[in-house]
Amino acid sequence: MNDALKERIKAFVLQGVDEKQIIAKEDTFWKGLREVGTELWLDTGDMEEAAKIWSAEMTALTTNNTLVNREIQKGIYDAFISEAKEIVKTLPLKKQIVEIAFILNARHGLRLAKKFGGFVSVELHTDTAHNQEAIIDYALRYFEINPQQFIVKVPYTATGLIAARQLRKKGVRVNFTLEFSARQNVMVAAITKPNYLNVFLGRVGAYLKNNGLGDGSGAGERTVISTQRWVTELTRNNPEPTKLIAASLRSHDQLAALAGVDVFTIPTKVATDGREKMDGQFQSRLNEVYPVDLIENATQYFPEKLWDVSSKELKLAKELDENCPESGEELIKRAHAAGCGDMFPVLNDDDLKSIAGDGKIPKHERWAERIKYGELAIDTLLNLAGLASFTADQKELDDRIERIIKK
Repeated sequence: MNDALKERIKAFVLQGVDEKQIIAKEDTFWKGLREVGTELWLDTGDMEEAAKIWSAEMTALTTNNTLVNREIQKGIYDAFISEAKEIVKTLPLKKQIVEIAFILNARHGLRLAKKFGGFVSVELHTDTAHNQEAIIDYALRYFEINPQQFIVKVPYTATGLIAARQLRKKGVRVNFTLEFSARQNVMVAAITKPNYLNVFLGRVGAYLKNNGLGDGSGAGERTVISTQRWVTELTRNNPEPTKLIAASLRSHDQLAALAGVDVFTIPTKVATDGREKMDGQFQSRLNEVYPVDLIENATQYFPEKLWDVSSKELKLAKELDENCPESGEELIKRAHAAGCGDMFPVLNDDDLKSIAGDGKIPKHERWAERIKYGELAIDTLLNLAGLASFTADQKELDDRIERIIKK
């Protein structure tokens, strides 16, 4: 795409954003969490719902393919999509759809930024997940639209690690996403040095519970606290230390259980429940080691890889930082050569279809033998399932765009 068209798209996104900023009030409940060191983000793209909860202690909102799709499916942007078609109509159909999806994410992010006055974490199209050039191009275009408030989400893939490292060197704020373990985040912290990285803790416990490996309690919390220690240690001397996000809390109890973690992204229901049911007296829990209830034979599937980091994994992360690969393919080869192949498993199309078919929580029995023999691991399965889930939601959004522009 030529630069002139990119400039037209940028101008179109910026034109006529007229949200009136909310004057946020202080809230002693949320102040209690801020005082133990936790930054507060709302995990929603719904402006009306966010407005009911937003307080002066909150600093950002985060969107993703799922949350933006929910807003688009309400029909509130249908006319805007038709207008956008006129800007991109010279492009091939598939490219039109991807561009309009970018336009919608950027436009909705701008509206959130203007209304709430904080940072907004915006998501890339899932088609870019393994395309280094596309990740960099679209992230830079987000940055140029709102360099003060946009934080660009880059997904945990081998390609994403390399691309995000380059984006940080260009000054783009990066929120590295779709991680499920301490060891994945050690790779991210060492190689990419993003502003933020994540543990999607709810799905960690859900994997163990849904697959009969235990009741799931404590697993997500233990993974988050362990990750916080690793990230703090690895990035404390960086010009800008990386912050950990405890992503998509499932229960208001986790507000207390994880108090002190760098950042919470809080769904509106969890925020409402916490505000109504808790006393707001928080203490840092960063020294906790949460027990994880597992059945006896669960240990053969190495659940500790969710919260432990081995010496060979740490060594690989540091070597990849010192001599960074030029591509995701090269990174994968080096991970396998270092005995860490289960972090970047090589799967065929049938495997990927099975993961996508299972939904956000993979069916363990399908992968149990391969996990036992080190071909892949629980965290990598959750990562692949998460990306597949976002891809499905992205397709819903894309399908709506296509229906409108074909009218």
